[in-house]
Amino acid sequence: MAFAAASLTDVTVRRAGTTILDDVSLTIGEGERWAILGPNGAGKSTLIQLLAARMHPTAGTVDLFGERLGKVDIFELRPLIGLASQELAETIPLQETCENVVVTAGYGVVGRWREQYDEVDLERARTLLAAFGVGELGSRMFGTLSTGERKRVLAARALMTDPELLLLDEPAAGLDLGGRESLVRTLGRLAKDPATPVTVLVTHHVEEIPPGYTHAALLRRGQLVAAGPIQETLTSQNLTATFGLPLVAEQRGERYTARSLSLN
Repeated sequence: MAFAAASLTDVTVRRAGTTILDDVSLTIGEGERWAILGPNGAGKSTLIQLLAARMHPTAGTVDLFGERLGKVDIFELRPLIGLASQELAETIPLQETCENVVVTAGYGVVGRWREQYDEVDLERARTLLAAFGVGELGSRMFGTLSTGERKRVLAARALMTDPELLLLDEPAAGLDLGGRESLVRTLGRLAKDPATPVTVLVTHHVEEIPPGYTHAALLRRGQLVAAGPIQETLTSQNLTATFGLPLVAEQRGERYTARSLSLN
């Protein structure tokens, strides 16, 4: 039986009387790369927060690396999880250098204060920035970067601690076509590297799923529409049910597209 990096069983999340996730069960195994898709309000980011050990379910169970949320010190789990999200981006001091944005992940903080880092840590931060094509921005202030550059710096930060689970919440959101394709290409290279941790990526668009992704889960109004191997899950029928309008899914090589079905 394959090792499960994460397992959600009958998970429900309610906030202020609103059900955000409703009876969701999902198992994410070793070596897998998952894409989580759905419209706005589907519960995708809430799912990421559960996987990041930053939220507890209202009902059901969440197991991360064999440890159950609610019965384990979450601060022992968080160093095993790399997270890149807009919510995190908004907490980073704009005057912080990109190198510091990445290296401070080692202490789980978002601004460099009095903590000390070894040269090996600084070199790793530089290597990760270079891997995402922003190596020359190490000394630049985070607040001076474009949206695409910030996304790449955050992705580099998410890998700083050599995590066992990598979570990317809408990494291509707000990027232009060139920026999106460049980031997708980089993420595709990572997906095919056996050294890359189990990865979960959230997106609204099938075009943003990088090559090499193995599984997909589709959410609508907090419920799981379908989940499993990507070729079996990203079907026209499932996407139509997920987004609420007739869609045609197509696969070209290792990339996917979806378009509305002509009603003429």
